[in-house]
Amino acid sequence: MALLVCGLWVAGITGYMFLEDWDFMDAVYMTAISLTTVGYGEVRPLSETGRIFTTLLITTGVGFFFYAFTIISEAVIEGHLKGLIKRRRMEKNISRLSGHYIVCGYGRLGRVICKEILSRSEKLVVIELSETVASELDAKNIPYVLGDATKDDVLLKAGLRRSKGLITVLDTDAANMYITISARSLCSEAFIVARAEDENAELKMLRAGADKVISPYKIGAVRMALAALEPALTEFLDLTAHEVGLDLEIEQLKIEKGSEIDGKTIKDAAIRARTGVTILALKKNDQKLKLQIEPDERLEAGDIIIVLGDSKGMEKARRLVGYKG
Repeated sequence: MALLVCGLWVAGITGYMFLEDWDFMDAVYMTAISLTTVGYGEVRPLSETGRIFTTLLITTGVGFFFYAFTIISEAVIEGHLKGLIKRRRMEKNISRLSGHYIVCGYGRLGRVICKEILSRSEKLVVIELSETVASELDAKNIPYVLGDATKDDVLLKAGLRRSKGLITVLDTDAANMYITISARSLCSEAFIVARAEDENAELKMLRAGADKVISPYKIGAVRMALAALEPALTEFLDLTAHEVGLDLEIEQLKIEKGSEIDGKTIKDAAIRARTGVTILALKKNDQKLKLQIEPDERLEAGDIIIVLGDSKGMEKARRLVGYKG
């Protein structure tokens, strides 16, 4: 388009200089008032040939500018409509979601959390206040709700009451506290994980209704200390991370009612023999995690087992416990 504009100017200037024998500045001025149709008088009297040339120049210029305006308008309107249609479709899909996770805040921590959730093929909705960050989510096809996560209507729009859990990782303890209180009041069954930087805030968030409160700085510091003090242990923990590239996972599995191992003892269930995965811990309903598990321990619906194994074994274990996704 810029080349066409330049072409019109060159053609106009050259035409007046060649056909009317005008100097450069007169040719430039006449070309300018002709293309812009401002209506000023002619620089000099024009010959018949000059008038015909000016008529063609004005017609061509006006036609070009109308064409350019149409193209630009269509691009703007079409882009806006496409964005609007995409947003409406996404909102409709979110309204149908259930069994998903809600992440409040797509900052440094939020990005890592979302990556981990998506790597496990789980459904996800992000609540984000920044339109710039929302554009990044759009590019990655991650469903999101644009708004303030401290507001009840935004939490409900993200499907809080149909979700598996909510993770809030905003920058301040006050914001995460407020979201925890709001989410708990809106949905008593929601599983809430909150970020906290201050130790006092951890206790308050737990009292406010958070199921788990995590301090990233504290966990990071402990992990760094372990890397120096107990490198072998750190290496074992790294084996379960996706970045290592080994086919090894740690996962929690809930035993469903009526599954193959519901009501059986650890020995009779023979999970390791049947799947190849190892049970690391067991959590009975409303009890603490047990690391020492006796063979005659009975597995019941609602119990959670922590297992370690490769992807094939993990898939077998999911079917064994009646995993529903």
